[in-house]
Amino acid sequence: MTGYGKAEIQFENKNYILELRSLNSKGLELNARLPAQVREIEIQLKKILGEALKRGKVDLHLNVEQLGDSQAKTIHAPTVNAYIEQLRGIVDADRLELLKLALKLPDTLKAEVEDFKEAEIKMIESLLKTAITALSVFRSDEGKILEKEFKKRLNNLEELSSAIETIDPERNTKIKEKLKTALETLQVEIDQNRFEQELIYYIEKYDITEEKVRLKNHIDYFRKTVENPVSNGKKLGFIAQEMGREINTIGSKANHAGLQKLVIQMKDELEKIKEQLLNVL
Repeated sequence: MTGYGKAEIQFENKNYILELRSLNSKGLELNARLPAQVREIEIQLKKILGEALKRGKVDLHLNVEQLGDSQAKTIHAPTVNAYIEQLRGIVDADRLELLKLALKLPDTLKAEVEDFKEAEIKMIESLLKTAITALSVFRSDEGKILEKEFKKRLNNLEELSSAIETIDPERNTKIKEKLKTALETLQVEIDQNRFEQELIYYIEKYDITEEKVRLKNHIDYFRKTVENPVSNGKKLGFIAQEMGREINTIGSKANHAGLQKLVIQMKDELEKIKEQLLNVL
């Protein structure tokens, strides 16, 4: 499920900005972009994330901004001298000019890295938990929108199922008439009792009563599962598969243009449900 959470705090002479971004994923995938001095606690930050979030591709980004005067930097003398010697072989200039050039080259200045403090670790963990809360709220709001979408699609499926109930008796009548007409065109004498037996067998073969009942039960179960406060994304996926199986069976037994049209519309509604299920935990 997509989501975004952000938390920010000032600690001593630094400003800490922590952001969480979540995308759809069947499992839990955690990625972290942390400053060098914070990487030693990456594992424990991921552990906190893993305990709070069950699914999703989650990116954690922590930015640390220095407030006030920048950190003191140390000149790396051996590197500077080596650059000066190389520059002297290229250009004829006094040492001061060469020094100015050398100091602009890579690795000549190094910032002093302060020791990581226990209080700073606790602060970052607290910051992460705040961002997780914001991410969870974001996900919850999206979930409410998805719930409305699911209920809309389920209502559409129920309306289409009711339309099938209306058409089904007409379909059986047309099947009987079609068979009788076909036999009449043969102009042969038939055993009426045997014909009735075969007709019953043929109609039973195309009977969709069980499929209609099972589909209704699946729709009801899907609605109850959506309303359950416990995360059930995978269960909803299984129920949707069963709904699709019943709809496909109805379509294969349809033998009626109007009913087949309704089946196509039901498949379209179910496909929209399946697309949104990718966003459900």
